[in-house]
Amino acid sequence: MSKVTEVVEELATPIVNDLGLELVDVEYVKEGRDWFLRLYIDKENGVDIEECGTVSERLSEKLDELDPIPHNYFLEVSSPGAERPLKKEKDFINSIGKNVFIKTYEPIDGEKSFEGTLLEYDGQTVKLEIKVKTRKKTVEIPFGKVASARLAVTFG
Repeated sequence: MSKVTEVVEELATPIVNDLGLELVDVEYVKEGRDWFLRLYIDKENGVDIEECGTVSERLSEKLDELDPIPHNYFLEVSSPGAERPLKKEKDFINSIGKNVFIKTYEPIDGEKSFEGTLLEYDGQTVKLEIKVKTRKKTVEIPFGKVASARLAVTFG
């Protein structure tokens, strides 16, 4: 599956860049009997349906031309949403000062899930300020132990 996402990322990146957008993520997943190829795109103030449609049309042409996927699938192009995933180094850097949710591969201080303000990212370590009851605590998470990370919406 990673080969498909790599090929699609190579095809989609120039299309997305040409439109002044960012390719956030590419997923190729099976749900039930169907395969889905999902691209998440974004820009500073969010993307609209026309931009998603344009990327979908241009990418569809390239995929039809090269035919890198051997079976039927559904192509979906959308915004990553308010809780966009943090995958690349620049995602972490751009999210400093924002509320994030991180899951780790193994426990750190007995926990595998952390939500708090992203204070720092240096390429090796993610530093978060989390709330524990009424006090604040700083947690350092080695980047290699991060299983998944995303922005976290807060209310209030």
